[in-house]
Amino acid sequence: MKWAWVAAFLLSSLPLPAQEAAGNTQEPPVLGPHWERGLSELSKPASGSPDMSYHAGPILPSVTIKAIFWGPGWSSPADKITGLDKWYKYVGTTSGGNGSKYDATVNEYNDTSGHNVTTATTYQGHVIDTSALPARLSPTAVLAEVCKEIPKPVTNGYYPVYVSSKRGNAGYCAYHSAASCHGTSIEFGFFFNLDGDPGCDPGSTVGGESQGLQALANVTGHELSETRSDPRGNAWFDSSGNENGDKCAWTFGGPYVTFMDGTHWKIQGNWSNYAFDHNTGYRNSSGEKGCVDGTNYPGPYIR
Repeated sequence: MKWAWVAAFLLSSLPLPAQEAAGNTQEPPVLGPHWERGLSELSKPASGSPDMSYHAGPILPSVTIKAIFWGPGWSSPADKITGLDKWYKYVGTTSGGNGSKYDATVNEYNDTSGHNVTTATTYQGHVIDTSALPARLSPTAVLAEVCKEIPKPVTNGYYPVYVSSKRGNAGYCAYHSAASCHGTSIEFGFFFNLDGDPGCDPGSTVGGESQGLQALANVTGHELSETRSDPRGNAWFDSSGNENGDKCAWTFGGPYVTFMDGTHWKIQGNWSNYAFDHNTGYRNSSGEKGCVDGTNYPGPYIR
């Protein structure tokens, strides 16, 4: 089963919220967890070809996003809310253009109907809920928060939830998931507060951004990229179950990528079958040369 080894690891070594998620089959799935630095071995190398293959599930040709900031700590957010607003607004495009080159690294992946992922992105802004967080931040609890704050979700909308609590002993920084909310199929993400967290810090040298924002921006790219190419865990992944973000975790093509508004962000690359097959990517932690961040990739899906 694709994520059986993930569930086994969560059960054995992560705090109760993740153990509960892994052990309860009624929980929404924990997909594409962004493991902290030092746990990269959990993204096991593929057997045989490192390329990802298609498993007949849906992709997201376009995506509508609304962020949720949850927890009492968001009463003093520093630059994280305004920074992530800008990140989501300019990573893609809402006007039929080409979006950022970083966003376009996912565009080669398609479905059985011939639809490709595209950079078409609509960002609807954010909501802030400063209510107390539950003792167990299980996927079910995160989904309940999404359904509370988004009474009218759109089909296949993506609702990333940023909590104000830190991860403690959890071995991951973020994950993505999918479920139904008010009768509508949605995707959602989960992100810890990564302020002062060396295990989830990309080590960005870009000025004008707090360390906490830099860390969230990097894992935000990882989970959004996986949500677009494998929203429900049954579309694009390799023979070991790794999604395109997993295969390039904690590896970077350069000091930063540039978004449509000219801002710079240090974000890990994504796996590209095209780049690996044409020897144009950079190497991931397993030595496979198929990662791209948009700055080093002259492939057909980046304009």
